[in-house]
Amino acid sequence: MKFPKLTLTKWIFVGITVGLLIGWLFPNFGTSLKPLSTIFIRLIKSIIAPLIFSTLILGIAGHGNLKQVGRMGIKSLIYFEVVTTIALFIGLFAVNLTQPGVGVDLAVDPNVAEFAAKKQSFSEIISHIIPQSIIEAMAHGEVLQIVLFSVLFSIALASIKDEKRSVILNFCDSLAETMFKFTSLVMKFAPIGVGAAIAVTVGSKGIGILLNLGLLILTLYGALIVFVVFVLGSVMLIARIPIKKFIATVKEPAIIAFSTTSSEAALPKAMEVMEKFGVPRRIVSFVIPTGYGFNLDGSTLYLSLAAIFVAQAANIQLSIETQILMMLSLMVTSKGVAGVPRASLVILAGTLASFGLPLEGVAIILGVDEILDMGRTAVNVIGNCLASAVIARWEGELNV
Repeated sequence: MKFPKLTLTKWIFVGITVGLLIGWLFPNFGTSLKPLSTIFIRLIKSIIAPLIFSTLILGIAGHGNLKQVGRMGIKSLIYFEVVTTIALFIGLFAVNLTQPGVGVDLAVDPNVAEFAAKKQSFSEIISHIIPQSIIEAMAHGEVLQIVLFSVLFSIALASIKDEKRSVILNFCDSLAETMFKFTSLVMKFAPIGVGAAIAVTVGSKGIGILLNLGLLILTLYGALIVFVVFVLGSVMLIARIPIKKFIATVKEPAIIAFSTTSSEAALPKAMEVMEKFGVPRRIVSFVIPTGYGFNLDGSTLYLSLAAIFVAQAANIQLSIETQILMMLSLMVTSKGVAGVPRASLVILAGTLASFGLPLEGVAIILGVDEILDMGRTAVNVIGNCLASAVIARWEGELNV
């Protein structure tokens, strides 16, 4: 008898189920599986620095001379940043309102908890994000320092001659592609790592953790609905985009994104339907692919929500200043990795490490990440389709 081959997602669900049963029925054995969870978390941490460094450089310097990006590019980037910033703060508000992480009680080093909850002055924040060595920043997982160095490096790279710039861009392109493959290899260990993390958590905290994860799912989907209805809806009204026709147009690519949890799978259809909607091909071919790197509405909302969820789970009270700094960090680090499966978890892990929050929260969230990913990916695609229509309207070339 030939058994059907299971996908990674199904294996993760198998791992979750086995971990739940072990933690519930054999709590002592469940807590002894912590080394397997630790191995998975350490592997995730090893991806962070090279992935952020390479994708940021490609995203910024890959456009060539920044002066040549043009009027449409500047408009697109401004629009992307405004909308994704709003998404971040909606996620931040939603998770502080429902507090899905309260009651999880993740174990965390008291010294780390004190560091994470510490209220830092503006001068301390500024000096902390300035790297004195990029190697040191990568070794210690200082994501903000890596981001600042990468942005400055990208600006300098974009200003040199093509033949010299292409050498470094090709290297970063190869590095990014390698890290994407590395991520895929690490994710093959995910069913074991996630199962162990769930077993440890349920074994030590009880089966009630499922209620927290259920509330996390409801919070994310509620926040995504609010974002689509009120933010994207307002954008459509301001830009005079016909709402009914737009919904009918993006329905199919959104369903593809929702069902496959892949923005890349929906990309060809999204570009095709928006051209039929009335957006010129030159705008569609620029805005939508660029948006996949810079306009991740659903993913940025999710990241802000997930980061605070982990802080709540660890009983760490983050100051408003720290939460805002975390949002600024996520705003930059989330760029350029939309097409990588589970890449948002890598970005989340980097942010948590940078702010002294326990990475065990990543393994717990990964247990329900497939459900979360469906909603955020669909919103990413809808947001990028709308962006192309808005830019076309601003350029006076939308012909609905």
